[in-house]
Amino acid sequence: MTNSVSENPKGYENPQLLITPEELAMRLKTSIHKESVLKSTNDLVVLDLRPAELYAVGHIPCAVHLDLFGLSLIDTDTAPLEAFCWMIAHLLESRGVKQDRTVVVYDDKSGIRAARAFWFLEFLGHSDSRLLDGGIASWKRKGLLTTTETSAPVRGLFHLERRGESLATWRDVKIRLGKPDAVVLDTRSIEEHNGDVRRAKRAGSIPGSIHLEWTKNLDEAGEFKAASELLTLYERLGIDKGKEVISFCQGGYRAAHSYLALRLIGYPKVRNYIGSWKEWGDREDLPINVSTKTAGKK
Repeated sequence: MTNSVSENPKGYENPQLLITPEELAMRLKTSIHKESVLKSTNDLVVLDLRPAELYAVGHIPCAVHLDLFGLSLIDTDTAPLEAFCWMIAHLLESRGVKQDRTVVVYDDKSGIRAARAFWFLEFLGHSDSRLLDGGIASWKRKGLLTTTETSAPVRGLFHLERRGESLATWRDVKIRLGKPDAVVLDTRSIEEHNGDVRRAKRAGSIPGSIHLEWTKNLDEAGEFKAASELLTLYERLGIDKGKEVISFCQGGYRAAHSYLALRLIGYPKVRNYIGSWKEWGDREDLPINVSTKTAGKK
């Protein structure tokens, strides 16, 4: 699947990381105004990352369900990381993921569930993964049909060639603290960043981290903003393409969203700290920062 200039109205450097509802409908041969007529989808896997109850009441034709929410890694040391990667790869394969099949992921909008699945696919070495921009909400706005019919996925298999440069462990983050060529990006809410909300043993943020909540990546329709808007958003905070960016949140979901946003606009060195604040905040041997206002509370 390729994009021409006319298919890249938002000006992304890597437009192939997204797919529009119209492009997916064309790939599925789905009619807008009448019953769907689907061709064979042996070369395409569509993954619905929403909760099962939402998938059951209506989903994109041929989509299979995969809810990865709640499957989080809170220890990025070697052994637990290896086990976690094996488990995620197994789940993806069970839904039909193969190296020679395009994989499209979606949720309700261009959201964190789909973004995290996208990140997993890219990290594990899949070469043609896309997120449906705007999710199923955008699909419906275009007048495209949904269905309640399901079919069993054809199990896939892809050889793992992990892209280590896409993942950060707690060690990777620690050794980059204070380095001028690296940025730690906090994609959580401002309340979490300041330490007003505690979701781990400790509240606060990674020292020196720059805060930009993941929702800023999206427009009012729940789609990714145009490249020029995203670039302005990040460069205004001193996050430029010459720096390595490590994003984090609570469990790697919101961080994956900003990872994708930065990949779209051509940032060459971006990592998702998959253990995120749950791991960092629970470890008392790692430094934290708490806002002056919060630190003064009793």
